[in-house]
Amino acid sequence: MKYITEYRDKELAKKLVADIAKEARPDRNYRLMEFCGGHTHVISRYGLEGILPKNVRMIHGPGCPVCVMPIGRIDSAIELALEHGVILCTYADTMRVPASKGLSLMKAKAQGGDIRMIYSAADCLDIARANPDKNVVFFAIGFETTTPATAVVLKQAKAEGLKNFFVFCNHVLTPPAMRHILKNQEKVQIEGFVGPAHVSTIIGSEPYETFAKDYSKPVVIAGFEPLDMLQSILMLIRQINRGEAEVENEFTRAVRPEGNMKAIRMMEEVFALRDSFEWRGLGSVPKSAL
Repeated sequence: MKYITEYRDKELAKKLVADIAKEARPDRNYRLMEFCGGHTHVISRYGLEGILPKNVRMIHGPGCPVCVMPIGRIDSAIELALEHGVILCTYADTMRVPASKGLSLMKAKAQGGDIRMIYSAADCLDIARANPDKNVVFFAIGFETTTPATAVVLKQAKAEGLKNFFVFCNHVLTPPAMRHILKNQEKVQIEGFVGPAHVSTIIGSEPYETFAKDYSKPVVIAGFEPLDMLQSILMLIRQINRGEAEVENEFTRAVRPEGNMKAIRMMEEVFALRDSFEWRGLGSVPKSAL
């Protein structure tokens, strides 16, 4: 298939739903977690939970990078803008995240903070070049998907000798969070993961092998269209029925086992691993951020 409409084809969806109903054994329940908020959005937007068999349950995972950001990090960004007078740059989806005292970045902007919504990390670098008398801070968030872009602007700023460009780093890592969830299975019982798509275009499918080998949990990396999700759920059910735990890649049109090696090398060059990081909803997760 080449076009988006094909991944939303009604008749193909019906066939996949019928296959899922046929494969899902009536004598057992299937508890599958989609890690990524983009997948949760697809499930909700297209009503997929309503057409799955009752014994196939989707457990919604941590969500998007904004979903997992603790309030304290938003508070710190607001403090930089309101109390230290920096130009704070960030992506649009962080602007309305609730912070302490009824604030958000949007409300702090209304109070006079110089907070600017950008489309890319490179935009923040342009702002630093245009305002040499002001400290410019990039409030960097995201999973491995957006981390290489932050690495690029840091390298550029260093090469140009920019003294007024700073990064407030909040990049978090997907596999450690998945491991943390599995170590607490008395709270959330999971039999398989729908692996994140965009993250996997960077890190590849190989980092998930540990969940298959060490925890006996199958992982299927899925794209972000409804047929991607249905196909991945079917693949997970078939693995569970066979008693297997493997990493499968449904999103073959974008994900390779080794990932994007150029992006990975750049991340390794620029960033260091944090000892721990606070995730909203998960608590402190060891070795889970940069």
